[in-house]
Amino acid sequence: MKALHIYTDIFLNWQTLLDIVIIAAGIFYLYRTLLRLGTWKILIGILAAFLVYIIASVLQLEGVEWIFKNVSHVALLALIILFQPEIRKLFEKVVSVAVARKSSSNSDISQIVAQSLISLAEQRRGAILVFPGKELIQDKISGGYLLKALPSIPLIMSIFDPNSPGHDGAVVITDNLLTHFGVRLPMSESSRLSEEYGTRHHAAMGMAEETDALVLLVSEERGHVSSFENGRMTRLHSQEEIIATIEKHFSGSGIISFSQVTSFKPRTVLQVAASLLIAVIFWSALILGQKQIVERTMAIPVEYTPPGAGLVIAGTRAQEIIIHAAGPKSAMNDFALSEPKATIDLSKLMQGTHVIPVTGENVDYPKDVSILDISPADLEVTLTSLTRQSAAIVPQLIGQLPNGFKIKKIEVVPDSLQVFAPPNRQADKALSVSTTPIYLNSISRDGRILSKIIAPPSFQPVDKRWPDVEIFITLESGLNN
Repeated sequence: MKALHIYTDIFLNWQTLLDIVIIAAGIFYLYRTLLRLGTWKILIGILAAFLVYIIASVLQLEGVEWIFKNVSHVALLALIILFQPEIRKLFEKVVSVAVARKSSSNSDISQIVAQSLISLAEQRRGAILVFPGKELIQDKISGGYLLKALPSIPLIMSIFDPNSPGHDGAVVITDNLLTHFGVRLPMSESSRLSEEYGTRHHAAMGMAEETDALVLLVSEERGHVSSFENGRMTRLHSQEEIIATIEKHFSGSGIISFSQVTSFKPRTVLQVAASLLIAVIFWSALILGQKQIVERTMAIPVEYTPPGAGLVIAGTRAQEIIIHAAGPKSAMNDFALSEPKATIDLSKLMQGTHVIPVTGENVDYPKDVSILDISPADLEVTLTSLTRQSAAIVPQLIGQLPNGFKIKKIEVVPDSLQVFAPPNRQADKALSVSTTPIYLNSISRDGRILSKIIAPPSFQPVDKRWPDVEIFITLESGLNN
């Protein structure tokens, strides 16, 4: 009951409902667009792959999740390239809502077109008439001749006369005028039509797939009248059916006509319900899955702020701690990728040994993450004051001289320097710093080497920066002995 109550609280807010509705609308219009273009089978394959990812995410199959996450960027680019025409069409449909172009048709023109098509079918003369919808078709058609004439039966019959120069093309009817004839239409690239249909049918289907136009066709071989709209071909048997089809086309408004919305066709209702269901599953699996509480143990480095003036850290200090954190999966992933660290503030501590408790306040973590445990819970730090002392400079010699040579004399200039350092607790051991490495195997004659100082972290130079030192090496032949 508690889990159900939490789930209900998550869903019962307007942001979640709006999120799901927008996702469902996107899925619905994407499906309708792909269905019209004949590429819906590819979409089913993508949805199947996405379903596998959702199941893997819910069941925490890290191997499958890793594969999907690392391939997703390349796959997304591949999908954009693969579905470039469909994506373009989807955006065109969205724009067509904002800048819908008004188209109208009166009953006289519908009657003229219907009678003309019936006469052409009886005479088995092929014809194609295009009634644009809300979307512009200029970039889809090519060729043809400008006409801009009032429709009439004799004019339409003469255009599709076999001896007419434009009888193999299409006629475009816009704003109750025959605006163009002899126009070439885009060919269908889908497999909706069988090969038994000719070029005219495939051109009509191509126009119906790529635009929201209504295309009326007369088959010269069969003597049939057919309509093509939204990627579907429908046989029209009578003049009344042709008139009804034309008037229904111009009664639409936007992507879905008002008549389609108010008629509540079972198929459309089923598509809307399926889109909502997929959106809910998508939202639940991804969003709620990301809100799943997970725990993780990780080692993070410790960073110490500089202590007060004149103080340094003496001895060893902890370099990392182990934290046990919990939070939503997405927040925990972001936390791990942010390279977290623990910060210990030493600026207000005095000289001496301090036991500093380590809490969540020392770690910068997201508000959705909780720190459950920290190990070790305390860090011991010793601060000591700096005193001015003299430190000998010891050359750091690495390796051996070439055969036949040995060092006769080595001189460091200067041989010592003044440093601020913690009190020397080993009275029998002189304070010293070293030089950067000097590799003896590369030395075969007397020479001068310029080197830098390497000092412990608790040492500070009196002159604000470490000076360079000169090292003079004098060799002698080992054969003299």
